[in-house]
Amino acid sequence: MSTTNNKGGGFAVTIALIILAAAIAVFPMFYNFGDPDAEEQFGGSDGAAEEIVAEQNPDYEPWASPLIGELPGEVESGLFAFQAALGAGVLGFAIGNYRGRTRAEERGSRESGAAGTTAAAGPNPGTDA
Repeated sequence: MSTTNNKGGGFAVTIALIILAAAIAVFPMFYNFGDPDAEEQFGGSDGAAEEIVAEQNPDYEPWASPLIGELPGEVESGLFAFQAALGAGVLGFAIGNYRGRTRAEERGSRESGAAGTTAAAGPNPGTDA
C-alpha cells in the first residue's frame, strides 16, 4: 500500500513561490531606482565605500592591492558566473545529501518498525518453541 505524505497544499505553495521569484526578477526591469546621471546606474558597494573614505580622509592610501589587475568585463562576468555555478553546485549537493539521508532514515525506520511488529508477535502458533 502506498502512502503519500502531502503536508497541505504543496502544489499551491510551489506555484506561489514561482510567481514570487518571477516578480522579484521582473520588478527591477520596470522600476529603475538607479541614478540616471551616473556613469553606472547601479554602482557596487566598493565604489560607494571608496567615495566615503575619500570624503572622510583624503590622504588615505590603501594598504593592500588586488592580486589581479583590471580584468575585461567578459572575464569578470565569466568569473562571477563560475562562482555562482560553483555555489549552486555546493548548495545542491548539500540539499541532495540531506534529503537522501532523511529518506534513508525513514526507510530504515519503516523497515525496522515492520520487523519489530513481527518479532513482537512471538513464535508462530502451532510450532514448538
